[in-house]
Amino acid sequence: MAKLMVLTLLGLAMTGFRDHPSYQKRFAASREVEPVDLPNCNLVKGIETGSEDLEILPNGLAFISSGLKYPGNKNFDSNTPGNILLMDLNEEDPTVLELSISGSKFNMSSFYPHGISTFTDEDNTVYLLVVNHPDAKSTVELFKFQKEEKSLLHLKTIRHKLLYSLNDIVAVGPEHFYATNDHYFVDPYLRSLEVNLGLSWSYVVYYSPNEVKVVADGFDFANGINISPDGKYVYISELLAHKIHVYEKHANWTLTSLKSLAFDTLVDNISVDPVTGDLWVGCHPNGMRIFFYNPERIPGSEVIQIQNILSEEPKVTVVYAENGTVLQASSVASVYQGKLLIGSVYHKALYCKL
Repeated sequence: MAKLMVLTLLGLAMTGFRDHPSYQKRFAASREVEPVDLPNCNLVKGIETGSEDLEILPNGLAFISSGLKYPGNKNFDSNTPGNILLMDLNEEDPTVLELSISGSKFNMSSFYPHGISTFTDEDNTVYLLVVNHPDAKSTVELFKFQKEEKSLLHLKTIRHKLLYSLNDIVAVGPEHFYATNDHYFVDPYLRSLEVNLGLSWSYVVYYSPNEVKVVADGFDFANGINISPDGKYVYISELLAHKIHVYEKHANWTLTSLKSLAFDTLVDNISVDPVTGDLWVGCHPNGMRIFFYNPERIPGSEVIQIQNILSEEPKVTVVYAENGTVLQASSVASVYQGKLLIGSVYHKALYCKL
């Protein structure tokens, strides 16, 4: 109640707040893209309404979430449900295939996938966990990947009072995961005030069938989340603070903050190279253009690679950057054997040979 009263009073006094220097800095409002080109890139055919998150299995099969509809986000097709796409990066000219979904209790008409993560069991069963937003709410949908049939079997829907504003997820078991809540509030007006005022109230939750708890908080829009190849460290992106945080994971699933890296771009989803441990991050060079869409000033795309993040001097490289004429609003990037796949919040996807 105290937070709500404070927020209401601040909201009454925030006329013209978007012109305030602190607001402009959080959204990188004046930043223009300095182009960094990759010569061997092509748009992926069959993706027109977003590829917000993706995950590549060790065998080169990539899952892609498409068709996100989320409060405050732009989308180019408001009438069609989303889907999960499959892409085989071992192919010379890979294309996407929409995975059919079976399961008597799953409603495809309200499927709007957001963050995704996979977990492979000891018997090589692949589980896909998907953040979903039916009716602008938040659930986690659990699927089993059926490779031969090229399909997903829906196993269950996970709901919990602490999982109410989900953005991204990283699986640590078939029904065990860490997830980011990107807002503290659910009400659209209060969510808007929360973002505009820079209130660092969002947080990260650990979920299992037996225990659900907040494990990290105080974020200005908690966004992407992933885990190191050895399972010892969890990486969390804080979108509007332009930071990636490194946490140590403990046996009881709690997290301890180790370090943070700051950037001049808005960091979205994090992918981790299973071979090198490098982080690949889809970024938004100018937050005003992604949050307040204007076809006259479209959002650009940017991909960064972070090497040796646990060292005293991590190496950060801008691998790709452009002003949106090719790909708008990049949100994720991942690599597989010299190939780079870049996804976007609501636009297309880009496939590059490095």
